[in-house]
Amino acid sequence: MAHQHDHDHEPERGHHHDHTDMDWAEMGHMLESSAELFASLYERALGWLAKEVTEPGLIVDAGSGPGVVACLFAETFPGARIVAVDGSEPLLERARARAERQGVADRFSTLAGQLPHVLGELEYPADLLWASRSLHHLGDQRAALAAFAARLAPGGTLALMEGGLPARFLPRDIGIGRPGLQARIGAVESEWFTRMRTDLPGHVAETEDWPALLAAAGLKHTRTHSFLLDLPAPASDRARAYVVASLSHMRDKLTEGLDAEDLATVDRLLDPDDEASLHRRPDVFVLEAHTVHTAVRPA
Repeated sequence: MAHQHDHDHEPERGHHHDHTDMDWAEMGHMLESSAELFASLYERALGWLAKEVTEPGLIVDAGSGPGVVACLFAETFPGARIVAVDGSEPLLERARARAERQGVADRFSTLAGQLPHVLGELEYPADLLWASRSLHHLGDQRAALAAFAARLAPGGTLALMEGGLPARFLPRDIGIGRPGLQARIGAVESEWFTRMRTDLPGHVAETEDWPALLAAAGLKHTRTHSFLLDLPAPASDRARAYVVASLSHMRDKLTEGLDAEDLATVDRLLDPDDEASLHRRPDVFVLEAHTVHTAVRPA
């Protein structure tokens, strides 16, 4: 199901968002809540990064959304300055408010503008540049990675969160409709994601071999690690709300790819008055994997 760009990125495609038709300010609360749900996953990913990125002076979150992960960076690296970069000023307002609440505002700043060009406005090169599911919204991913790499200090690390596994939140057989609904929804979402990519300005088709693309950008020492979010049934209120919001967000996109029976099942899952809905079922869970790829600019 669609997940925030941290996120949502970013309700995160499994976490795909179309910047062209989405009101990011309106989705701010959903993006923030989703990223908070995934906080344990991000904390493990940042802990992994901290083992190889020692005492960074400047950390840039490229595509920060409402700043949940950017503030986790401030917590993980207490000596670093953090710059949250995003195309949505309303989301950056949320990021600044979060930094204030968490007591890190003195070393937290924001930069509004479109990636990758806005990175040219950074005053200093980054020791760590984090791009979580923001790269796939840029038409020419290879050129964007080169631009990201150019903003690194010598010895600086680029950390890219792309790929992983789409979310699962229901058993294969849910007792209504035809078994395997979520796999069919995933196939529709994959097709939608391909169309979203193809329709981006300056789209260039690219094999999604992220370590190879990082190496092509002149970076060395590529590493890859995946992190699991495992929230078993029965789901917490927050996890259940994420699942409902994710399927609701996808509902209109499913009309082209699912048959009438599947659409009727989706509508039952979203109907709070239906005993079989996501709002009431005891078997709702969240299981998802995010993958991080890192590489280093030669010193």
